Amino acid sequence: MNSKTKIGIIICDRYRRCAGGKCLRAMKNREGAFDIYADTEVELVGFTTCDGCPGGNIEYAGEEMVKNGASVIHLATGLVVGYPPCPYIDTFKAFLEKRYGVRVVAGTHPIPKKYLDMHTALGTWENPEWQPLIAPAMSDEATRASYD
Repeated sequence: MNSKTKIGIIICDRYRRCAGGKCLRAMKNREGAFDIYADTEVELVGFTTCDGCPGGNIEYAGEEMVKNGASVIHLATGLVVGYPPCPYIDTFKAFLEKRYGVRVVAGTHPIPKKYLDMHTALGTWENPEWQPLIAPAMSDEATRASYD
């Protein structure tokens, strides 16, 4: 490992009881959106929810994560795979980047196959604006299946 990157993870409040297992597994294995850290040590410095629509905790969470040294904040995969996907994800990303000067990545763990199949059938991500939001967590077919 060449360097250390401190990250924060913000999850959708619909999943507020999530223990973070898939996100932490993906971070450890450098899968999904965490594959960008292949040669980097990663330290998790914050994990919380957005506090529900329209994201009342985004400002506070971002501030605390940055105070703890975060240079990257991941908006968890649940924000893009939920039904419906988060309508505020672009706003969260733009705000966090502008206000705190951090990189914001949409996604954590790989998109599970069952979610990809359903969103494909529903046409959820057909709009080109979704492509950069789902790309970091897309992974290969076998990896997606292992997150079902």
